[in-house]
Amino acid sequence: MKGVILAGGLGSRLFPLTKITNKHLLPVHDQPMIYYPIRTLINAGIDDIMIVTGGNSAGDFLKLLGNGKDFGLKHLNYTYQEGEGGIADALSLVEHFADDEPVCVVLGDNIIERNIRAAADEYRAQGKGAKIMLKEVHDPQRFGVPELDGDKVLRIEEKPKEPRSNYAVIGIYFYDNTVFDVIKTLVPSDRGELEITDVNNHYIERGEMTWNELDGWWTDAGTFESLLRASNLVAETGANKL
Repeated sequence: MKGVILAGGLGSRLFPLTKITNKHLLPVHDQPMIYYPIRTLINAGIDDIMIVTGGNSAGDFLKLLGNGKDFGLKHLNYTYQEGEGGIADALSLVEHFADDEPVCVVLGDNIIERNIRAAADEYRAQGKGAKIMLKEVHDPQRFGVPELDGDKVLRIEEKPKEPRSNYAVIGIYFYDNTVFDVIKTLVPSDRGELEITDVNNHYIERGEMTWNELDGWWTDAGTFESLLRASNLVAETGANKL
């Protein structure tokens, strides 16, 4: 399985911090934000990784990370997303890199306390389809929210006013190689983006979606409040623990 980190976008919610740098290069406690998703993948046994970046500071990723030697990697791959086409649009850029293998996709501002090793192993055994990671939250209306029936996901609704569960779909996804065919069928949403929720609902309609609940805390770091929260959580407990 290959790993993909989506670290593009303009980071407009963190302006002016992002006026001169990419959001994913900002510090979270004592490390650049991008370090955390890289460690998430490595801890899941994934060492063939591509970073999708964008904006004016894309070259700074290469300066910071090089070939990933600081993480024990022999090589890191990079590609560039022009503009802001959404998560699914960014994922479409890695089709050549995936090379018919399954992928684990991590959003570059998602930080977890522990690891996804068990979920990755379960997905490898699953052999096809998709898997999402869920976490119970107090404000599900901010996220993609799954409607569940026991172990089955019935549908995912994006930022619903009346959530059908208290779970959020966090920014860690597993997909087989048909995900790129799914993305080609999508139409942009009202905000002009190809939505990852639409990708996930395709797999649900095919009966090929499973889910795991994440162990430990999770946060994104895309707003001033969540960036501060992420730094405080990492300072208190550490992150990416095995």
